[in-house]
Amino acid sequence: MTALDARPETTTTLRFPTGFRWGTATAAYQIEGAAAEDGRTPSIWDTFSRIPGKVRNGDTGDIAADHYHRMREDVALMRRLGVTDYRFSIAWPRVQPTGRGPAVQKGLDFYRRLVDELRDAGIRPVATLYHWDLPQELEDAGGWPERETARRFGEYAGIMAEALGDRVATWTTLNEPWCAAFLGYGNGVHAPGRTSPLASLRAAHHFNLAHGWAAQTLRAALPAGAEISLTLNLHAVRAHTNSPADLDAARRIDAVGNRVFLDPVFHGRLPEDLVRDTAAVTDWSFVLDGDLEAASTPIDSLGINYYSPTVVAAGSSESPSPWAGAEEHVRFLPAPGPRTAMDWPVDANGLHELLIRLRDDLPGVPLVITENGAAYDDYADPSGAVHDPERVAYLHAHLSAVHRAIGEGADVRGYFLWSLLDNFEWAYGYSKRFGIVHVDFATQRRTFKDSAHWYADVIARGGLT
Repeated sequence: MTALDARPETTTTLRFPTGFRWGTATAAYQIEGAAAEDGRTPSIWDTFSRIPGKVRNGDTGDIAADHYHRMREDVALMRRLGVTDYRFSIAWPRVQPTGRGPAVQKGLDFYRRLVDELRDAGIRPVATLYHWDLPQELEDAGGWPERETARRFGEYAGIMAEALGDRVATWTTLNEPWCAAFLGYGNGVHAPGRTSPLASLRAAHHFNLAHGWAAQTLRAALPAGAEISLTLNLHAVRAHTNSPADLDAARRIDAVGNRVFLDPVFHGRLPEDLVRDTAAVTDWSFVLDGDLEAASTPIDSLGINYYSPTVVAAGSSESPSPWAGAEEHVRFLPAPGPRTAMDWPVDANGLHELLIRLRDDLPGVPLVITENGAAYDDYADPSGAVHDPERVAYLHAHLSAVHRAIGEGADVRGYFLWSLLDNFEWAYGYSKRFGIVHVDFATQRRTFKDSAHWYADVIARGGLT
């Protein structure tokens, strides 16, 4: 990546640097539907969503926002918004159904059509290889706690590089491996629903290894100048007080929530305090010679997903906990302030804190906000309009925080709003709406919310008023 042309101007309009990327983002299982079409086989989320009680209302992603059939309509919406970039994920079981062997051409063809449609619309494709939809056959063979899954992921990366390497300039290996490892294998609230601290730590390591192997494969296969990235949902951790016990609680969560990925990927090492914290769970002998070197394969940018801060104090957490090694030492407290429909606190300062930390901890690493947004209880009024002033306020505050961080030296290259469409919101099913485009799931009708019109104006101005 090249540095942006200028720092933002300090005027009544908060202008972002020339070349700043304005995007939106989605994930395959949340929007595509067509779950059993053209050779696609079940992912862990197809299986998990059919377990009674795991997903609200028994919802599944079988149809979702039907993007598989309405892709051109959705790209036209992005053109109306004026976005420069679109971040999407590729469904691994759509292109390599068992996680092994040759690709399914119909699956590859869908992504070829999507990328070509985006390019024709003047929108830069940003592809994510993994947004949580592991082929079920690989989970049946052990899933992410097993080293072989990382090896399979590296091969899958090669398939996609060969298929789309001439069309896609930015590749993200993984989206939020913390959620996939610790919510999927630690406390079981996400697919595949396992509850094992050891499995979650093994999965975290194998995600780091998979990322490194995929980055090596992509680097060897892609044209010169292609960008390789990783997206993390880093936690803006705050101690409730300055007491030694509360500060230690924050340290523990920073270790298992942030540095479990940051240290291997950017420094080629495991956090020493994490190893001590988790000694009762594992001796980390599953980390083999060469793994950390592979995990630290150089990349071109780091994606940051941020929604709200994390406030902790000394205490204990409910079991099962996703926080391996910290559950008996940390309790979580609600942050003050307004809350979204997810009951998440609204606090844009947490995003600013993260960006300044990364400015200091990872000098020279370009940053991109790859997800930021909010769910509210949106509905279409009798005229068909969808008014969402709370979301507009949320987005304005967080973009202002990004602008402030850039002015303080954080090398932030872009902002991808989550999400383009209302969609399948994982364990919440269709009960939570993050989109700036309202989707009537009964008819699949798309309607710009007020926030979409607002975001289009921000993009056109290149900043905030």
